[in-house]
Amino acid sequence: MSTLFAQKTPKIKKLGLDHHPYLEKLAQIADPPDLLYCMGDIPTERRPTVAIIGSRKPSHYGREVTQQLASNLARRGVVIVSGMALGVDAIAHQAALDAGGTTIAVQANGLHTLNPRSNRLLGERIIQQGGAILSEYEPGIDAMKHMFLARNRLVSGLSDAVIITEAAARSGTLNTAAHGLTQGRDVYAVPGNITSPMSAGCNHLIAQGALPITSVDDFIEQFLPSGDTVSAQTTLPLGTTELETAIIELLASGVRDGDELLQKVDCNAADFNSAMTMLEINGVIKPLGGNRWTLT
Repeated sequence: MSTLFAQKTPKIKKLGLDHHPYLEKLAQIADPPDLLYCMGDIPTERRPTVAIIGSRKPSHYGREVTQQLASNLARRGVVIVSGMALGVDAIAHQAALDAGGTTIAVQANGLHTLNPRSNRLLGERIIQQGGAILSEYEPGIDAMKHMFLARNRLVSGLSDAVIITEAAARSGTLNTAAHGLTQGRDVYAVPGNITSPMSAGCNHLIAQGALPITSVDDFIEQFLPSGDTVSAQTTLPLGTTELETAIIELLASGVRDGDELLQKVDCNAADFNSAMTMLEINGVIKPLGGNRWTLT
């Protein structure tokens, strides 16, 4: 099957910062880019924007928290920014798209190519669904190690807040958090098990003063006070049967384990398995592995 890039390379536009309402916040950071190269579209007006970043090899916990935050924020009209890297970045972009929201990826190379190549289809989908891919480097410039660190200041600079969902002690993600603090952005981190190396970076950030996220709903209420919701896409999907609706409501409340779901809906295993199958086929739920489930 041919792809968007195979059929026709999207037009690369040059954007100045000073006269674009959405980019004015970026123009105020230290060492702002002279201009940005853009594929796709950025919002015409400033909208609430959150950077979601983290490990390239997240744990099951990191994946689920990232998906929940990005999905719920995107449904409320918040723009999700990340770097399109493997792991948390890609999960955040994907969750925002699945929720019908807008997401922006910032690359550390010219837009003649997308990195990593394994996320090329994700990049195409970002553009097709009304988002954008940005870079401060002109087409033809390939990424070098120091350019990823430079890119991080743009990820935080575009955003009103920075969330680190999971990061090891020496994760490059912490560099973005440092940029966010320097730029006056609110920096949030998701606490994790103190014995988990994958949460060491987040736990350290919290110890140093980053704001902990202990509830997705509480964070959203804090970030988007009542009445500030940009999008009306907050209604839970409805099941085609009472059983499907009950399962959806339990998943929305935080229940993930399949056995616990079966116990709480109080039906026979055959009916439960049939309902779960239909919900998955219809794209309402998806498996997390280990008989654990979540809403898409």
